[in-house]
Amino acid sequence: MEQGKFRRTLNLVDLTFLGLGAIIGSGWLFASLYGAQYAGADAWIAWVFGAVAVMLIGLVYAELGAAWPRSGGVVRYPEYSHGSMAGFFTGFAYLLATSSVAGIEAEAVRQYASYYIPALTVKGPSGDYTGWGLLVEVLFLAAFFLINYWSVNIFGKINSVVTALKFLLPLATLIIFLTQLHPQNFSIGGASPGGVHGIFTAVATAGIVFAFLGFRQPIEFAGEAKNPQRTVPMAIILSIAIGAVIYVLLQISFIGAIPAADLKHGWAALSFTSPFANVAILLGFGWLATLLFADAVLSPAGTGNIYLSTTSRMSYAWAKNGYFYSIFSHIDKKTGLPRPALVLSFILAIAWILPANFHSWSGLVGAVTSATVLTYIFGPVSASSLRRTAADHPRPFKLGGLQIIAPLAFVAGTWIVYWSGWTIDRLLIGLTLSSLILYFAFMDRDQASLARLKRDWKSAIWVIVYYVWMGVMSYIGSFGPLKHPLIPGPWIDSIVVGVLALVFYYWGVASRLPQAQVTSDPEESVEIAEGL
Repeated sequence: MEQGKFRRTLNLVDLTFLGLGAIIGSGWLFASLYGAQYAGADAWIAWVFGAVAVMLIGLVYAELGAAWPRSGGVVRYPEYSHGSMAGFFTGFAYLLATSSVAGIEAEAVRQYASYYIPALTVKGPSGDYTGWGLLVEVLFLAAFFLINYWSVNIFGKINSVVTALKFLLPLATLIIFLTQLHPQNFSIGGASPGGVHGIFTAVATAGIVFAFLGFRQPIEFAGEAKNPQRTVPMAIILSIAIGAVIYVLLQISFIGAIPAADLKHGWAALSFTSPFANVAILLGFGWLATLLFADAVLSPAGTGNIYLSTTSRMSYAWAKNGYFYSIFSHIDKKTGLPRPALVLSFILAIAWILPANFHSWSGLVGAVTSATVLTYIFGPVSASSLRRTAADHPRPFKLGGLQIIAPLAFVAGTWIVYWSGWTIDRLLIGLTLSSLILYFAFMDRDQASLARLKRDWKSAIWVIVYYVWMGVMSYIGSFGPLKHPLIPGPWIDSIVVGVLALVFYYWGVASRLPQAQVTSDPEESVEIAEGL
């Protein structure tokens, strides 16, 4: 079968809006509420920490994305630096994370659309949404699929327009709410758990880091970007910075605008099904609430559209690495799209919304965050390793201070996973370690493959020990199930986790392959001077 090639049609604006379009999704509709419940008036601090943590990680990927602009790059860089087993772990965790997001966003669309069509809230005996509600979610996913299926250029332009529209209402809401501030709200307590523990919990599980995870979209589409060496790093930095300013101000405006009477039982007792719209009604801005309900369909829809496409690039990269069926590495010659991988993404997204699976935005967001960050911890290790094993490779964007930023990014990612808590971490870590069965199933049995397995095992053993260690810490620390944690928190256990994370970071760098295993593929090749 004759292969096509990715079409390089996305510019800096398209890439930045891809990042922002994923960042300004359902997170802005829900995360301010959950952040306030966990941390009260201090929730804005969680947004600042989340933005800094993701920026550190994003800067590392900016160098990687500019040096090796590959579609599905997040999955492929660990393969380049540490071999097949590390690449497999990354791919599996990433598949868990990305494949669910389009379904989550479709669920958010259905939830807010029910304001206009109450029949969408009908549930079956098991408590799952059925009938019209499930049909609407599937139809939205089908729309995402068709937009992606036509061409990457159409996808990019539609996303840029939708993202621009998505900015208008959050900004309008922000301005109106800031005119309604009640200063006394910032001295009200009653958050659960509150304090530093509440801030740390909010970072990982309130949807804060989840909201910023869209920064990776420019990396995923680097193989389809014009002049990716310049546009990919700039798009990452711009999308995180702009998103951070918007979210911090939205959190402050949300905390300050709530009428004091609704806070008499404290932040933890605050209960809104549609946070900003509900507050707008309380403040007497019914027209704004109506617009918010409409935007609550547009924002998640735009994000779901992006993530359906992202999952296809991940499946493509996984197959390209050799850990998945080769059909998913095929690129359609006419459109330059990985269409088989796109079909798989569509099927997986539907699977997440079927009855008996998760139907709660808040219930899934912590799991998605932790699973995604589990893939990002490889970025700092890979970047530092490739500086040594691919030192002569051109780096149009070379991150200054990598020797400081990379370990800090690794520690920040480890903290986020740890703060997600034992309930989430035991599931994700258990599934990821169990995925080794699939790794061996897809591996060839010839002598060359067995020799590669021996080499790659030595380079990936630190990952397995890291996962086991994280599971143990999640259980015995203050974010675990023990009534009396063996390591008290939130400061002491977080410091212990941070210090030991540095040990694993340097172990990971020391475990790199002797020579970078960078693939050279004609359909993905990029000339450094292209577009200059």
